[in-house]
Amino acid sequence: MKSRMMFMAGAAVGYVLGTKAGRERYEQIKRLSRQVSANPNVQEAAGMLRAKGGQFAGAARGKAGEMASTAKEKVPQQKVAGRHKAEDEPTVHPG
Repeated sequence: MKSRMMFMAGAAVGYVLGTKAGRERYEQIKRLSRQVSANPNVQEAAGMLRAKGGQFAGAARGKAGEMASTAKEKVPQQKVAGRHKAEDEPTVHPG
């Protein structure tokens, strides 16, 4: 119980101190992020990363399609007792 009270007191102190300086610091970080994102070098790098990401996604999609089409051939067909009905078994209906 004592540790819970200490935690709550710490959280309250952190909240009070954070709210006084928090808004100013938040605005400062927001201004800086806008300046960085407006930089032409950053925009160029972001465009290159998007293009590479698109190429990578396309290659991964193609590879996944290839693997999916050949997976059925590679996986041995096994019958698991109780999971699949044999094709030659007659269907029994409760009645």
